[in-house]
Amino acid sequence: MSWEKNVRKVEPYVAGEQPKDRDVIKLNTNECPYPPAPGVKKLAETLDCDRLRLYPDMNAEKLVNALADYYHVAPEQVFVGVGSDDVLALAFMTFFNGEKPVLFPDITYSFYDVWAQLFRIPYEQCPLDENFRIKKQDYLKPNGGIVIPNPNAPTGVLEDRDLFEEILAANPESVVIVDEAYVDFGGKSMIPFIHKYDNLMVVQTFSKSRAMAGIRIGFAIANERLIGYLKDVKFSFNSYTLNMPSIEMGTEAVRDDAYFKEIVGRIIKTREWTKKEMGRLGFEFQDSQSNFLFVTHRKVKAEEIFLALKENHIYVRHWKKPRIDNYLRITIGTDEQMQRLIEFLEKYLKEKSDD
Repeated sequence: MSWEKNVRKVEPYVAGEQPKDRDVIKLNTNECPYPPAPGVKKLAETLDCDRLRLYPDMNAEKLVNALADYYHVAPEQVFVGVGSDDVLALAFMTFFNGEKPVLFPDITYSFYDVWAQLFRIPYEQCPLDENFRIKKQDYLKPNGGIVIPNPNAPTGVLEDRDLFEEILAANPESVVIVDEAYVDFGGKSMIPFIHKYDNLMVVQTFSKSRAMAGIRIGFAIANERLIGYLKDVKFSFNSYTLNMPSIEMGTEAVRDDAYFKEIVGRIIKTREWTKKEMGRLGFEFQDSQSNFLFVTHRKVKAEEIFLALKENHIYVRHWKKPRIDNYLRITIGTDEQMQRLIEFLEKYLKEKSDD
């Protein structure tokens, strides 16, 4: 058709499968296995629906102030959006407008190259080493910006903050984004370094450690100038991105720090138990500091295990991509869910070995 010549064509991001059947063990999208903070549920039950006829606060001031207090920064250094995907997409649009390529790992969050293609941003994927670690020298060359998750996804590998300091110091003319979607499960945030490096932006989400993937809240913390530019782009096409229930519930989630730390601690404890059990069953993996494991088996192909699990109503993630097609990403669920996973794998692998 003649009009198709003007269509912007991209290969879209493919999210993890969302099965309609609720009677499954869902370990494929890194969601929290526990509910949000009790105050969030209470607020949802008592929300004044009459307020839904009004536009929300375009600055989400209540939530911004709560995040600023929690992370010990000024409100002017906080930006909120509809999930960290929204925040990151706006950041790509705002800061990556040069002729030099934006740099990010070859094995990483697969939305990065989608945004780069969508916004016509030149980019280069820097290969991780054989242990799925960042090679610092790859980020010490001319570039139009840098994006690195820490811990990385889907590998779960955590890099030391010293690595990012070296990259930041070597790239004063580039915005460096550290995507910390999983940092609460074992890492130390780069947020304190925004006062030292004016080219640093840290992005986090409520979808993982705060158990609110369905409400869609993400945020960035950086110096005031970076946040100001980000707001300019946001307000240029949609002023009311975060809805009123999200603002109210997100604020309540930030306030309940005790529950937040309890849930994160439970997930970490289950993760460490799962690591031991997976190792016992012949799986190999890097030391994940996230809420998932990225595993390969010594004898059985990942796709075979993936299909067997799915047939038995256990969903994990598998990609048919170079370097990682023989790996599975397994979200850490409840103790009961992970025990059922291990029980199935033990039986399945025994049957395979007996064949």
